[in-house]
Amino acid sequence: MSAEKIIETDVLIIGGGIAGCFASIKAKEQGVEVVMVDKGSVGRSGATPFGRGIMVFNPDWGHDLNVCMDRINKVAEYVNNREWGEIIFKESYERYQELISWGVEFEKDNNDKLITKSNGPGHSEALNLPYGKLAPLLRKQVENSSVTIVDRVMITDLVRQEEKIVGAVGFSLDNNKLYFFKAKATVVCAGTSSFKPFAFPISDLTGDGAAMAYRAGAEITGKEFNFTTRTTAKNPAAWVSRTRSQRVPSSVMHPPRFKNAEGDELPERPGVFFLNMEFETHAGRAPIYSETADGKRTEMLGGAASGASVHMSEGIWPVNTQGATGLLGLYAAGESCGIMLAGSVYPGGGLALSAAGTTGARAGLSAARYAEKTDKPTVDEGEIKRLKLIAQSPLERSGGFSPRWVTQVLQNTVIPYFILFIKHEDRMKSALTIVSFIRDHLVPKLLAKDLHELRLAHETKNMVLNAEMKLKASLFRKESRGTHYREDYTQRDDPDWLAWVLLKKIEGEMKVFKKPVPQEWWPDFSIPYMERYAARFPGEA
Repeated sequence: MSAEKIIETDVLIIGGGIAGCFASIKAKEQGVEVVMVDKGSVGRSGATPFGRGIMVFNPDWGHDLNVCMDRINKVAEYVNNREWGEIIFKESYERYQELISWGVEFEKDNNDKLITKSNGPGHSEALNLPYGKLAPLLRKQVENSSVTIVDRVMITDLVRQEEKIVGAVGFSLDNNKLYFFKAKATVVCAGTSSFKPFAFPISDLTGDGAAMAYRAGAEITGKEFNFTTRTTAKNPAAWVSRTRSQRVPSSVMHPPRFKNAEGDELPERPGVFFLNMEFETHAGRAPIYSETADGKRTEMLGGAASGASVHMSEGIWPVNTQGATGLLGLYAAGESCGIMLAGSVYPGGGLALSAAGTTGARAGLSAARYAEKTDKPTVDEGEIKRLKLIAQSPLERSGGFSPRWVTQVLQNTVIPYFILFIKHEDRMKSALTIVSFIRDHLVPKLLAKDLHELRLAHETKNMVLNAEMKLKASLFRKESRGTHYREDYTQRDDPDWLAWVLLKKIEGEMKVFKKPVPQEWWPDFSIPYMERYAARFPGEA
């Protein structure tokens, strides 16, 4: 690349969704210099523009914290982080009030009453967001806060100096410029991981944040649990339509029931939990249909968010409730922060957006306070040179492999339902053999002919790492729980697997280990197993 640009700041925010916006605004309120960088455009990229609802908890509205937490604990199958759960509920009303002050107008009915959805008496409520208007309003508030926004620059790696993160390296998608961001504190808010699925609006979220943090030495969690959602067979991409008139009808989004090809109704499962579709497919009873009360049938497909884990469960492992990680100067928020809020199953109800806002606010504030008492970092120029070479190497290679083709090979390896959703040791080990070959032989020879393909090359590299994490975490958890189902271990194994799975790079190798859930959060073992867990797995005794 022909030019370099150096940007120095107190706090660097990577990612411009709701978490990144809250982080940058809260950091700026502390009087420090803040730079926000996004590989797309803040207010337009990521999953935030497609947010439909946000959870709000308010005791004055009749909400009961114990009722809310009890539901989350059961839906999550007891591997959720209750400390984070209570924080998200208690601070959600503050986030709601802040959004209103920034110009967000929540949807109301003809009587000027908020349109809400509740799970019953005492539960929090999900408030409808104006479709497509949240993200632009967030960007406007960031701009009003005098945060410096850098659009269309992809961060490829974090810069580590001993045990401290001192910035990041990336490149512009619009010109031949390499970027070095020198920062006292860095907050990763780069969204979830995916394998560029065909339907759910996360195809630009390729695990960049978790990948760069893993390479820098951070711990990653939540990879074995899948976000199991679906779309229509006729028009899979309808989920990403930007206009309300083009969106999937509500009767399809929230159908009264699902039926298999033989006309049998699928049993309901708690939360956003569509493994039933994969179970029926595996049994040879596909296609699956949603059927409305008037008998209208719509053919459905699973795997619409392939590669993503449960909302607010996967990501960089935080060492406290302020978003700090095991590396000094590095913080995480939103879908990049593995707070295990929803454990093994996403309960729905706008919880993800609310949690993203709160983790962003907390991480931004904490990062700013850290930066205030930290001297300007000293940077090893040799390390910067190494990371810059990595960033631009696909562009300078004369021959190699197309990132589009490598991505297709990866998708064909890990997206099939019998690898990603219906798991077995033999099949996962076979897939891992191919993924390891892709990692070792194809990724080092990725070829980019222009800046767009350079972005694709780095996204492919990160997706391959995500695939390795998901397979190794799934092999390590020798049980079934929530959206993690193994044909060779068909039951939950309490208390041995009341634990979180973490991955970390140690001496160049990916190591997998578990961290027990605090015993006081365990379920009551005097309650019979079949009563403790509402959802059934095929083959479960």
